[in-house]
Amino acid sequence: MDNLAQLLKESWTLVDDHRDRLAGYFYARMFLSDPSLRTLFPVQMDGQRDRLLEAIVTAVQTIEDPEHFDGYLRSLGRDHRKYHVRPEHYEVMGVALLDALRSAAGQRWTIEYDQAWRDAYDAISARMQAGAATDTNPPYWDAEVLGHERRGPDVAVLTCRPLQHPLPYQAGQYVSIEVPRYQARLWRTYSIANAPREDNVLEFHVRAVGAGWVSSTLVRRVRVGDLLRLAAPMGSMTLDRTSTRDVLCVAGGVGLAPIKALAEEMAGWNRTRWMHVFVGAATRDDLYGLAELSALAAEHPWLSVIPVCGADPGFPGERGELADVCARYGPWTTHDCYVSGSVPLVRSVLRALAADDVPPEHIRYDAFGDV
Repeated sequence: MDNLAQLLKESWTLVDDHRDRLAGYFYARMFLSDPSLRTLFPVQMDGQRDRLLEAIVTAVQTIEDPEHFDGYLRSLGRDHRKYHVRPEHYEVMGVALLDALRSAAGQRWTIEYDQAWRDAYDAISARMQAGAATDTNPPYWDAEVLGHERRGPDVAVLTCRPLQHPLPYQAGQYVSIEVPRYQARLWRTYSIANAPREDNVLEFHVRAVGAGWVSSTLVRRVRVGDLLRLAAPMGSMTLDRTSTRDVLCVAGGVGLAPIKALAEEMAGWNRTRWMHVFVGAATRDDLYGLAELSALAAEHPWLSVIPVCGADPGFPGERGELADVCARYGPWTTHDCYVSGSVPLVRSVLRALAADDVPPEHIRYDAFGDV
């Protein structure tokens, strides 16, 4: 396994600077081999290309951790049921992926690299198919929007409820969302912002990002009564109830969503562990969810909430970069640490925790991109 991981990492460096070419060739080769596969994907493919590469990089990065590797890929297989992927599609995808890697790497590609990727893809596809085959849930859940509240020009808080079956998940996980009325076959991932509830209501925090097709639709077009589709839950940023360590949570922007869910879950059973939550934004107006967290902290003495503004000189609380403020309150060496937010934010907090000698196994995060 060590040699396989080394070959995968070495070969990936040959194509890492050519991701657009790699993704473009992969989809072109796949659709040429089986034109019917094109109907499974959205008309606009740019975002889909990014998600393919994220999945590949994550799989390569976790192959040295068998438990994480297996769990991630089984979850990914369950998630891909929403695309109506069948077992025979995996062979077509594997051929397309190998051809795309050879094309992007050029003459530096070797027989050893080729065999390593064949072996890796066999392992990846086997675990994804196993995850899909053993899943007894529906491919996705239809959910009705119950509430839609704007929290600023670009942020909305939505609540919805699955129509037929409850969606089983753990606090801290995320799901893919499709808005079939406006953006069919276009899925984007969003963290669930509340712990599981008896009424099966789910809350999501969404920021409209640039010209983002799904995020802009969820913030600006979706209304109460609209239907969403929710895919199977994924993510490992969940609480370890067997741990006795105190908890540190760091959230930037709408990264607050899974952190809020974790705090709500702890409120249901915790009596002995302290939870410190750092919430960062540019200005006080961007701290859209502070009121709910502060109300929860008022009910539970073990929960402390520290708001941080990076570009608001008149803010009465902590000011500066979120990672720097968090580091000043340390050390966090004996804590379970949870980090959520943009890729740059997560990267900066991980550096601060590493400098604080926090063991990597005590850190959990879900960033939708390379960290």
